[in-house]
Amino acid sequence: MSPSENEIKTITLTIEGLDTPDGVDLLENKLRSLSGVETFEIIDDPGKVQISYDSSRIAPLDIIRSVSETGMTCSLVRARDLRSTWWKDKQQIALYSSGIISLASFFLMFLGVQEIITNALFGIAVLVGVYYPARKAIIALLNLVFTIHLLMLIGATGAVLLGMWYEAAILIFVYSLGDVLESYAVDKARGAIRSLVELIPKRALVRKDGNEVMMSTEDIAVGDTVIVRPGERIPVDGTVSHGTSYVDQAAVTGEPIPVGKSTGDEVFAGTINQNGSLEVQVGKPASETMLSKIICSVEEAQAQRTTYQRFSDSFAQYYTPAMFALGVIIATIPPLFFGGDWYTFVLRGLVVFVVSCSCGLALSVPTAVVAAMANAARNGTVFKGGAYLEAVDKVKVMAFDKTGTLTIGRPEVSDVLTYDGVTERELLDIASSLESRSGHPLADAIVRRAKESQAFTGHPLEDFQEIAGLGVSAVVNRKEYHVGNQRLQSSNGVSMAEFQEAIEGLESSGKTVVLVSSEGRLIGLIAIADGVRPGAKEALGRLRQAGVRTVMLTGDNERSARAIAAQVGADEYHSQLLPIDKVEMVKKLKERYEAIAMVGDGINDAPAMAASDVGIAMGAAGTDVAIEAGDVVLMSDDLSKLGYLRELSSTAVTVIRQNIWFSLINIVFMVGAALLGYLGLVSGLLLNEASAVLVILNAIRLLKWRSKVERRTSATSVKGTPPRPSSVVQEP
Repeated sequence: MSPSENEIKTITLTIEGLDTPDGVDLLENKLRSLSGVETFEIIDDPGKVQISYDSSRIAPLDIIRSVSETGMTCSLVRARDLRSTWWKDKQQIALYSSGIISLASFFLMFLGVQEIITNALFGIAVLVGVYYPARKAIIALLNLVFTIHLLMLIGATGAVLLGMWYEAAILIFVYSLGDVLESYAVDKARGAIRSLVELIPKRALVRKDGNEVMMSTEDIAVGDTVIVRPGERIPVDGTVSHGTSYVDQAAVTGEPIPVGKSTGDEVFAGTINQNGSLEVQVGKPASETMLSKIICSVEEAQAQRTTYQRFSDSFAQYYTPAMFALGVIIATIPPLFFGGDWYTFVLRGLVVFVVSCSCGLALSVPTAVVAAMANAARNGTVFKGGAYLEAVDKVKVMAFDKTGTLTIGRPEVSDVLTYDGVTERELLDIASSLESRSGHPLADAIVRRAKESQAFTGHPLEDFQEIAGLGVSAVVNRKEYHVGNQRLQSSNGVSMAEFQEAIEGLESSGKTVVLVSSEGRLIGLIAIADGVRPGAKEALGRLRQAGVRTVMLTGDNERSARAIAAQVGADEYHSQLLPIDKVEMVKKLKERYEAIAMVGDGINDAPAMAASDVGIAMGAAGTDVAIEAGDVVLMSDDLSKLGYLRELSSTAVTVIRQNIWFSLINIVFMVGAALLGYLGLVSGLLLNEASAVLVILNAIRLLKWRSKVERRTSATSVKGTPPRPSSVVQEP
């Protein structure tokens, strides 16, 4: 009997120690063994697991206790993660104590103190430092999971049994130090994402019942008015109710230039009010701000692993048992069957254990992914998964919706031509009455023009119909009217031969022509122009230089599409496409070029984006639907971010490949050298840890990576001071 929906509940736990593939395997095995746990999802960043469970069979406390049996610290997610200082971390205290005792023992050896005393001190250093690694190894072994900690423990134990006391102490200290450094490196990458949380002020000045009071951001309700003074960060998402200012929105949209804000404009939590006082009416609670959505999206994205991450995980699954078996074979087979010296070959087996205790391959790949995604998030770009970070690098063609993507997305009526004795006012009145029922951007432009010229009366409509991709029709005052494109008019038997020259002339200049007919006769043309988005041509040129072919998809007629494609420099265009046609075109392009990305506004283009390998939604700031629609989300309308995305993806994949190849070659080299007896315990350990730290440092450099365009812009800005917003704020 399946549990009811009321019995299925979800909790999110914070797991300390969930920073290696071994820890993930251990946790997965434990959760699968719990009766009542329905599903779970491990979020690598920042060490969280979301668990759905049957409350009639298991309680949250039971889950927490069971997870704690793995040796990892487990607790319910708190509103804010507090970082502990090193002197409160018991593992680090044990590490430093072990190091100090070992250093003291080496000093005494140098002074000629008796060997029994120095060995005793080395033994104490081993006991102090080995506790936490040994604890992890034993817990994993009890759960039938072979981990790198187990190899280290065997190596240290073998060294002690062979009387190699100082080697054992060095092994424990250096390995534990590497463990801490690796955790630090991973935490640094995760911290770049966690730091976004710090952008939101904890308290804000709120007007309540005529008084101004300081309140916790979490206690501010929707509809409250928040006062934001110059230089302060805006604490909430909302709408400006009073005041004008420039706002630095880089934290959310990645836009480097402050944006003018006045009454009625949207503002976002975490952005900086520069030089004017603003009163903001709260539109969303603190937990649902746009910045919170970005952070959640990036955290949840870790579940979507790249092929390189899957390879790394699979490799680690077989690598540790294989190294364990190889070490045992080297230590036992030559002495037992070939007359080898036991001491020599047991030592070689121990060295195999030691040099194979590397987390470099396992950690460097996810660290690179987290670092790259953190870099993107700080630049107003959100990847919905590591898989999409990799996919962007494989894209050979990028398709663009025209309206709102390559163009500004706010069409304006540019020309009105009337026929058959109809005045411009009458034509706009009829057309706007029909189009007021439509949600199409062109319809908005016609209604807006009619209202501006005071021609809109809003006639009652009968038998209204909207045909997707064609237009609208209705009966007004017992007359049937059709407002739409040439295909709509042709299907209703309207003759357009004598108007073709005028239509073609308007379309050749990049304008979209809406035809209005009544009772089978054309009574007017309304030309609508949508300006090309600034920077569109440069953005497409940058993609072309990166080897990406650009294609424009639009429902416009062929002549208008050709004109816009020429203006933006698209390599290819396809016109007169219905929404379903765009999906089919994306599929054809995918067959031709193998990997395709679709760029759109994330709302009307969602089907085509879903059909592509990577759906890129742009201009998502303030639009909940858009941030859900894309695999990659650009928070601003800046097309230059596409080139940045491509470069970031390519750089991240290159770093990951470098780490994988370096780690594999290093493993082969070190194990081979250990088998031949060219590496000792200490030299093998130092080489091993140095290589692991090296690949992790190579991964986290993605945190500071900047694209070529950013570097050129930065270099240019050094030569001259960039213009700053005037202290006099004008209406944007």
